[in-house]
Amino acid sequence: MIVTYNWLKEFVDFQYSPQQLCDRLTMVGLEVDALEEIGGNLDSVIVAKLDSVEQHPDADRLTVCQVNNGKDVVQVVCGATNHKTGDLIALAQPGSVLPGDFKIKKSKIRGQVSQGMLCSEKELGLAADSPGIMILPADLPLGEPVFEALGLKDYQIEIGLTPNRPDCLSVVGVAREVAALCQQKLKLPKPSIKKFEDSVEDKAAVVIENEEGCPRYAARMIKDIKIGPSPDWMVQRLEAVGMRSINNVVDVTNYVMMELGHPLHAFDFRYLSEGKIIVKTAQEGDKFTTLDENEHVLSAEDLMICDGQHPVAMAGIMGGLNSEVKDDTRTVLLEAAYFKPTMIRRTSKRHGLHTESSHRFERGADIDMIPVALDRAAGLIAELAGGQVLSGVIDCYPRELEPVNLEISVSKTKKLLDIPIDRDSMQNLFESIGLQVRAGSDPDRLQVTVPSFRPDIEREVDLIEEVARLYGYDQIPVTMPVGTVDAKLPPLRQQLQKSLRQSMVAAGFSEAMNYSFVAAKDISKIGVGDEDLRSAQVKILNPLSEDQAVMRTSLVPSLLETVSNNINYRSSDLRLFELRPVFLTPLEGGQSVEKLSLTAVMSGQRDPEGWSQSTASVDFYDIKGVVEEILAKINIENVFFDSQETQPYLHPGKSCQFMSGQESLGFVGEVHPEVLSRFNIEQPVYLFELDVEATIALAGQHAQFKALSRFPDVKRDSALLLDESISADQVMDIVNGSKIRYVESASIFDLYTGKGVPAGKKSLAIRVCYRDLEKTLTETEVTKSHDKLIRSLCHRLEAEIR
Repeated sequence: MIVTYNWLKEFVDFQYSPQQLCDRLTMVGLEVDALEEIGGNLDSVIVAKLDSVEQHPDADRLTVCQVNNGKDVVQVVCGATNHKTGDLIALAQPGSVLPGDFKIKKSKIRGQVSQGMLCSEKELGLAADSPGIMILPADLPLGEPVFEALGLKDYQIEIGLTPNRPDCLSVVGVAREVAALCQQKLKLPKPSIKKFEDSVEDKAAVVIENEEGCPRYAARMIKDIKIGPSPDWMVQRLEAVGMRSINNVVDVTNYVMMELGHPLHAFDFRYLSEGKIIVKTAQEGDKFTTLDENEHVLSAEDLMICDGQHPVAMAGIMGGLNSEVKDDTRTVLLEAAYFKPTMIRRTSKRHGLHTESSHRFERGADIDMIPVALDRAAGLIAELAGGQVLSGVIDCYPRELEPVNLEISVSKTKKLLDIPIDRDSMQNLFESIGLQVRAGSDPDRLQVTVPSFRPDIEREVDLIEEVARLYGYDQIPVTMPVGTVDAKLPPLRQQLQKSLRQSMVAAGFSEAMNYSFVAAKDISKIGVGDEDLRSAQVKILNPLSEDQAVMRTSLVPSLLETVSNNINYRSSDLRLFELRPVFLTPLEGGQSVEKLSLTAVMSGQRDPEGWSQSTASVDFYDIKGVVEEILAKINIENVFFDSQETQPYLHPGKSCQFMSGQESLGFVGEVHPEVLSRFNIEQPVYLFELDVEATIALAGQHAQFKALSRFPDVKRDSALLLDESISADQVMDIVNGSKIRYVESASIFDLYTGKGVPAGKKSLAIRVCYRDLEKTLTETEVTKSHDKLIRSLCHRLEAEIR
């Protein structure tokens, strides 16, 4: 929000310097981002008089002017055409630096000496554009700085407002805060309207069909106006707060919006069919062209201002091209209304339109300011455009909004803020910012009625915050917090989450962070059907967009989208993981549950690119190894892989479920090619999904210590001839489950089918390591144990020794 120092002084009498004012505003929560002097460093631009204006002898479009600066007469060459002898003009003398770092020097132009420059409003930063040089009033003293002579010396103050302070999106709102700071009375502008006998209610009508979206709508009519440029004072004031002058009627609506904070809109009444205004939602798919000449396809949730036949404005955002004020407009219908903030915000985001008007309505306008702003604007239009204000006001206010009443405890406020403040002082602070105060339910309490311009005050704690900022944050005692330091280990859940993250990073993975809000269609992209629990998604009541309409039930779609985006940016060697909650709801209905899940993907080359590295790509066993490693680190034992169970988004035959006992921990495998194609991924991707909640329930507290043997091991290899249907897990389960002495570990090191092996059979070679903690094993002891193990395998698996 931009205000000016002089504009504030019109509403409150204060003695602060510009810098002091900025410091005080910052201390009450209105942080000043910038302070800039208007006309600063331009004292060398002075009032001067044109003693003569003659044609340049060597240039048709230039004039040679003799300029009287009050002391001397200097020659200046000028390229404008709107000046004549006797005019007072703004002379930038040599050495002046104009806005934009434009330096003025003595020079020769087509052989004629030019000692300065005759300035336009644009060159002095007073207007966005100007037709020629600036012609000054005839009664100004020569030689005086232009900004000082015109009373334009001012300071522009830019305030970085937080979204909860819509009351300060106006000069009056900021002035109210200044009045509270210096304990002065706020002087509000008093509308002055000369009313005529014609009644607006005989000419126009207003109907509100959507009362929830528009609780109040008011209108006035001004006839016999003449559209033209605004007076200099209004143009300069609008330019000072960052707004461009358009014409006298539109400028008034912008001026009043900046002054009082309430947006208004003027319709050319001749274009309003049936003389009606109807506030209603749009028809789905309708098209509407706004003032910026852009066409928008409307949604059934868009609130529109319509006449008797079609839309004429996008409520609270922008008017329509079909009812704009034009040069030949003679009668305008002036609108002031209150719109529901959430509806304006959604429409603004949906159509990519953010205006000064929508900025205020989105944060909450003042519903009680409507008649004040309407009268103020109507009076100014009549004054500046020579119109006549019809008597009466159309004010549709079906259900008057009740003010918010709160109670605040004096003792609680003193204890919380640690300041010596009494009941009367608190009452004075509240009344200084326009809050109405009366006695509460007991002597310790105050009853506060919150005005409609402060929608941010909703609870007692908000009132306590007002006491803190008005009393002065700098006056609140600084004390160090007192507390005890307890040395407690974090809960097992937090320890395991941290361990999982560290394990994934140690394995070379990078953590991805995606939104928990996703599109409803995302879950279907990975092939999850309606009968799956993950298809029952939690809908968001107030989504920002359709792409963030539900809470995600799986991390897989988001992570695959991340893979796709990385590949598009030519980063194809990927190791990514995400450890975040998913939100599941029973298919038959009931309370939603938040569950922690870990999903990781691998794709691309196994090793970084280099002259000595392999160019082999990652495969199923790489991702399976990561699963085994992280489960081992959190001490989950007896993990096995079951290829009978998989997921719809994984490749059948190249994926499996991993379990511990009877508990399923997750799934691992290659992503199905059809799923990859839906994400525009053209290279294999391997993925695992870990149920962290199940993992936490099974995780061991810590690893068990096992003593190291000082004696050597002995290894024995054996090749078994087995049926092809027998899995390696079955073999290893027998080896690991046997209670044969001295067996320390075992592994499978070879698988062979082909020549020399009968059809339907396979050769599986195992290596068994034997060791004793107390002695060196003899050949006899090892042979006895190994023979016993092999006999057990042959008996239970119907195997043969090759």
